[in-house]
Amino acid sequence: MYLDVQKTWDGVPLSPADYARFHLSIVADALVVDVAAPYHGDPVPRDRPGSTDHLWEHEVVELFLLGEDCHYLEMEFGPHGHYLVLRLHGIRQRASDPLPADFKAHIDHGRRRWSGRASVPLAYLPEGFHAANAYAIHGPKQFRHYHAAFPVPGPAPDFHQPDAFGPARLSLP
Repeated sequence: MYLDVQKTWDGVPLSPADYARFHLSIVADALVVDVAAPYHGDPVPRDRPGSTDHLWEHEVVELFLLGEDCHYLEMEFGPHGHYLVLRLHGIRQRASDPLPADFKAHIDHGRRRWSGRASVPLAYLPEGFHAANAYAIHGPKQFRHYHAAFPVPGPAPDFHQPDAFGPARLSLP
């Protein structure tokens, strides 16, 4: 399954140089997420690479996977090896502490792009997974850029809107 981030949060088409792509696949008992995105050179989080809370305050791509009864999985990945994986039940209602994942990232400074690969247990997927959305965020606080695969309604970017997610399907073993 592919999810392409090709628009701003409110639906304006992006230049192809600003596209980000997620590729989701099942390998053994894991969900593998491959990311390819532009690199903007935002400041690196202070924490060492690994699970990092508040990663959305940095250069990041995000993937939301929706299941039944507003259960969803939020995965965030940064170009320097930081990630955050959370289960939620209800809008912004954490149903878990940050979950462990295997994530590696690589920056190609010459092309101003980065790529990453995450592997998370299939057990993290919400039951009845049927919809998804993907986002890319970068820039300083006062000039933040918010991009989306499926644009979201409202006066400001709010990615916790499951009604705006698009249909999604993975072939589970």
